[in-house]
Amino acid sequence: MEYRNLGKSGLKVPVLSYGTGTFGGTNEFFGRWGKTDVKEASKLIDICLERGVNFFDTANVYSQGDSESILGAALSGKRQNSIISTKATFQMGGGPNDQGASRFHLTNALEDSLRRLQTDYIDLYIMHGFDTNTPIEETLRTLEKMVNSGKVRYIGCSNFAAWQLMKSLSVSDRLNLEKYIVYQGYYSVIGRDYEQELMPLVKDQELGLMVWSPLGWGRLTGKIKRNQPVGEGRIKSGGAIGSPPVNDELVYDVVDSLERIALEMDKSIPQVAINWLLQNDTVSSIVIGARNERQLIDNLDSVGWSLLPQHIEELNTLTQPNLLYPHWVGKR
Repeated sequence: MEYRNLGKSGLKVPVLSYGTGTFGGTNEFFGRWGKTDVKEASKLIDICLERGVNFFDTANVYSQGDSESILGAALSGKRQNSIISTKATFQMGGGPNDQGASRFHLTNALEDSLRRLQTDYIDLYIMHGFDTNTPIEETLRTLEKMVNSGKVRYIGCSNFAAWQLMKSLSVSDRLNLEKYIVYQGYYSVIGRDYEQELMPLVKDQELGLMVWSPLGWGRLTGKIKRNQPVGEGRIKSGGAIGSPPVNDELVYDVVDSLERIALEMDKSIPQVAINWLLQNDTVSSIVIGARNERQLIDNLDSVGWSLLPQHIEELNTLTQPNLLYPHWVGKR
């Protein structure tokens, strides 16, 4: 397993981390992703640890806390060798303060996550989304207090627009508060929006990127091909709900290219798609998911080798997105 620093922090993490969105599946939305219980989760985590993947990513909103509970139980006796990231801000109840990045909500959310995860600290605490109703200073002062208390070691953010991230970093600088060291965002060979606004910012501010949904929300598993019925998996089970938009023809073209490259390299389609991401130097870790051992082992074999330059060029050319304004002006 290859390890990289998490942003410009001193924390080294494996380039692959294991996402636990499939743990629990106890509500309708996450049930489409998977329904992994504690027994199966323990098996998958043992495989990860054997392969050097000791970084586990979850969120309080995943199955309304059940993912955290299952991860905590599965890591019993293994916590000291593991790195845990979890997230907060999204809706966790019916009350007006059961969401957001206020001091009130985050303080309660952290205590709830610690209890469910059966731990007294979180290695990486991520703001799952930007809260437009809470002053940035309030959020960052709350996170600062959490770090100083020892309950949180590092902080990050996810799904922020570039200006929201930059403003947050600026406030941290101005008030000498703890800074986000990592951005967790969607990035895949069929979803390259990250490259236009966020990637230059991540480079400039020396953050790291944690990639979520590297297989394009299950579209790059090899189960979706031109003129063929969709194979069993997240998409067939209705899991496309809430997914990033993508043109079907682009998916078919990209899968054709991935399959051709996979045959040349003696790899699988998902392995090629994940390895393409590893060639980006802003990537600190790629969050992989798996419903079963076979999927997990296949994804873990995405490391230890590199695509050839001509393969990278082929995929880059095929999936180059149209530039947003004002980037097309600069390009011209």
